[in-house]
Amino acid sequence: MDLRPLWLAGRLLSRLPFPEPREIEPGLLGLSVPWYPAIGVLLGVLIASSGTALAPLDPGVAAALVLILWVWSTGALHLDGLADSADAWVGGIASRERTLEIMKDPRCGPAAVTVIGLVLIAKWAGLQALIASGYAWILLLIPLLARAQLPLLMLTTPYARDRGMASEQVARLPRRAAWAATLIAAMACLWIAGWIGLALCVMALAVFWLSRRTMMRRIAGFTGDTAGALVEITETVLLFTVVLAATLIR
Repeated sequence: MDLRPLWLAGRLLSRLPFPEPREIEPGLLGLSVPWYPAIGVLLGVLIASSGTALAPLDPGVAAALVLILWVWSTGALHLDGLADSADAWVGGIASRERTLEIMKDPRCGPAAVTVIGLVLIAKWAGLQALIASGYAWILLLIPLLARAQLPLLMLTTPYARDRGMASEQVARLPRRAAWAATLIAAMACLWIAGWIGLALCVMALAVFWLSRRTMMRRIAGFTGDTAGALVEITETVLLFTVVLAATLIR
């Protein structure tokens, strides 16, 4: 079995020590996409186990440490996409061309800084609540579902630019494997967490639908930045969904 697509997915989406593929063939990027939910599982195990292990500490301190690990383990890749998307949506003034142009600018504007700050504060508060209530184990599911959004996005949404890494991924995407990976992620959530898993799947689909509609209206497709923004928004919404579910259980 050729594991290079898995290694490439791991190196793209995380800082985990995956081997480096010696040769990246034309179709390897597309073959890596169905492995994205698997990378989400690994990140989820890391975050959930850390939250459980740090539970004896003050919840605020524990949440801060878990959040630092969460951001480090992803290399802030999706936060970067969220920042670029925020600047582009505010500065693009409903212009597709201007929005795409701003997303290519490496500088961060006020919208980017504000959105990143708000998302990190929201995640810290959600982590604190989960760790304090003893439900840190459910953190296993959040990175999984967030990264399952990526193959779903590529399956259903055109790439907005003429060229780019994601354009090759879409062109060479193994569609059956991508659909299977997305469905397996959803079924795993249902099996592991029951009705809470169902609630998370429903909320993930709602975030996906709203985000995709916004992308199509503004830029008629997606980019790597908007895909990263989708991951961050999904994680934040799912984190608060879990907190609400844990509150209802108690």
